[in-house]
Amino acid sequence: MMKRELIFDCDPGHDDAMALLLALSSDALDVKLITTSAGNQTQEKTLKNTQKLLSFIGLNDIEIAKGAEKPLVRDLIIADNIHGESGLDGADLGVPTFNISERSALDAMKDVLIKADQKITIVATGPLTNVAILLTSYPELKGKIDCISLMGGAGFGGNWTPTAEFNIFVDPEAADIVFRSGVPIIMSGLDVTSNAKLLPKDIDRIAEVGNETSEIMASLLRYFSVHSPPYYISKDGYFKGAHMHDPCAVAYLIQPDLFSGVECHVAVETAGKLTTGATVVDINHRSGKDKNAKVLFDIDRKRFVDLLVSAIQYFR
Repeated sequence: MMKRELIFDCDPGHDDAMALLLALSSDALDVKLITTSAGNQTQEKTLKNTQKLLSFIGLNDIEIAKGAEKPLVRDLIIADNIHGESGLDGADLGVPTFNISERSALDAMKDVLIKADQKITIVATGPLTNVAILLTSYPELKGKIDCISLMGGAGFGGNWTPTAEFNIFVDPEAADIVFRSGVPIIMSGLDVTSNAKLLPKDIDRIAEVGNETSEIMASLLRYFSVHSPPYYISKDGYFKGAHMHDPCAVAYLIQPDLFSGVECHVAVETAGKLTTGATVVDINHRSGKDKNAKVLFDIDRKRFVDLLVSAIQYFR
């Protein structure tokens, strides 16, 4: 079976790190390029974290390209209260040995799309700045994109404001461009990712894998568990733990039957007095607008955890 080829745009971040490991370990996916966005921390730090992670696991044949320093029109907001001063607090990944591309994220993304023999999937687990710049700079390449599987948004309540999820809130103008682009979108928002949680016993399972990667990831996840805010979940009430938001955008591409979702029209609020950054999910189809996204709402958590543990087993 032909592997699905990916451009992975991310802002590591603890859950981004797990998402990258999941993608890089999968027999179904072929990561052609990693680009970094500013979000969980500054561009400088998310880039270094990506270098450190790939250096630690010993991969040296994937291009890493630096993306935009800030959102399209706004000042950068970071989540250092959650991910720490480095953006990956909780474990020492060592000194990065992985070289950064001399090309910008935009140039590298363009090149991958032009040269691809098949349509490329874009996975975006941070603010959508780089993806929006690509779509506006080279609209003629939209047809080369199979879909954009993103972590962002929420149909029913935010985690950064009462109505907005962090990734969309950081750069709502970029998100608006992406959702209006006409490219098929898989949206892993808080509605599903808040149920994609790792309980303490699940993190223990990761630690028990017994390799160097499992030791590092268990330490990172324990830090993330302590510093992540609780989210209201209808099944369990409030739970403060390691919510694996970003890996959902990858897991759907590997095992879509883990998820259930609804095709909807999604719009992004860019100028609301109280709702800037909100994703308006038309689940009841009241707008009369064409459906532009598959919005995921539920997940088989047990099988999802099994998938993450299997990914950790792949590395040293």
